[in-house]
Amino acid sequence: MVVLAWLTVLSLYDVRHRRLPNALTLTGAVLVLAFAAAHGRGVAALAGAAALTATYLVVHLVAPSGMGAGDVKLAIGVGALTGAFGPDVWLLAALGAPVLTAAVGILAGRRALPHGPAMCAASAGALALAVL
Repeated sequence: MVVLAWLTVLSLYDVRHRRLPNALTLTGAVLVLAFAAAHGRGVAALAGAAALTATYLVVHLVAPSGMGAGDVKLAIGVGALTGAFGPDVWLLAALGAPVLTAAVGILAGRRALPHGPAMCAASAGALALAVL
């Protein structure tokens, strides 16, 4: 429930303010990594965080107007969260986020959308499938 609340607050904040504050992204990432480490999933969480963050950082550096630094920082936490549940969950969330953003953009007829909500929704969906 705490994770779901964190993802919801992040999503709502990004939709309203078009930014993801460090207090939410980085604090959440530290807590996810610490919790995963305490439960024997620290290496998997760290690998997930590193892989997703590196991917998002490259996109941000190549096209900074297309992906904000907040999305890169959020990738640490959601990458760790999904990575802790295994590579299948991580991959589903990692691929699901851009697909969701693109689908909403097409349906809404908009080119620029906050990507954080899709990252959160894809992560929550992948986790839900993993625990069912």
